[in-house]
Amino acid sequence: MKINEASRVSGVSARSLRHYEDEGLIVPGRCSNGFRDYCQSTVDRVLVIRSLLESGLSVRLIREVLPQLADEPGVGADAVCAEFLHEVQSYRDRLAARIAVLSDQQAALDTYLREARRTDQ
Repeated sequence: MKINEASRVSGVSARSLRHYEDEGLIVPGRCSNGFRDYCQSTVDRVLVIRSLLESGLSVRLIREVLPQLADEPGVGADAVCAEFLHEVQSYRDRLAARIAVLSDQQAALDTYLREARRTDQ
């Protein structure tokens, strides 16, 4: 399928598809006229990439782990997966810490607003 159809099917913009290709995340085929040709397995890979990006993972990390998500389990795959899981856990922990800080700030603002409303009355 051509890029516009792949975009429609995957829900990812044509620009994003080109970006994923530039980053080495996907490798669409090429027609004789040079147009990109996306097979279903490439579109499926795009959906995985999109899901990982929406989770907040970096392109670098996705690029490193993506081959292991598609390959059969083999030598070294467990170590890569363990490292990937460690990085995902680390990212999740940093995210949780940021959420805690934001929750504290929100609570402080809520207290301030309650107090400000009491003094206005």
